[in-house]
Amino acid sequence: MPPPCFHLAFPVLEIESTRRFYAGLLGCVEGRSAPDWIDFDFYGHQISAHVLPEACGGAAAHAVDGDDVPVRHFGMVLEWSAWEALRERLAQAGLPFLIRPHVRFQGQVGEQATLFVRDPSGNALEFKSFRDPARLFARG
Repeated sequence: MPPPCFHLAFPVLEIESTRRFYAGLLGCVEGRSAPDWIDFDFYGHQISAHVLPEACGGAAAHAVDGDDVPVRHFGMVLEWSAWEALRERLAQAGLPFLIRPHVRFQGQVGEQATLFVRDPSGNALEFKSFRDPARLFARG
């Protein structure tokens, strides 16, 4: 039996810009779709984008290590070299960073590389990495 797979459904403004962002820019394989929703393989997990423009919009932020982190966000913890490659791909594409790529909690148990972007519908995504993956859930 395969390991458990996380599923997340979220609102988007429309399908085509969502497809270009998730499949085109991030490289997510497209799954099933209909005129008002689309599934993607998000690093082995299923995300479902549903067209619901009235549910799209900015999220409140919370201060985390000097950054205003959108409270409502999702993303992926990547291996360090994969994080660096994604950071370069996003920069080369000219996608503005909501929170610039950097290392937060330097010298602490939770030290991690992080970056935030928004998809075309305003959903915040965080991509992070730990040099020591064993520290993902470590407490200081």
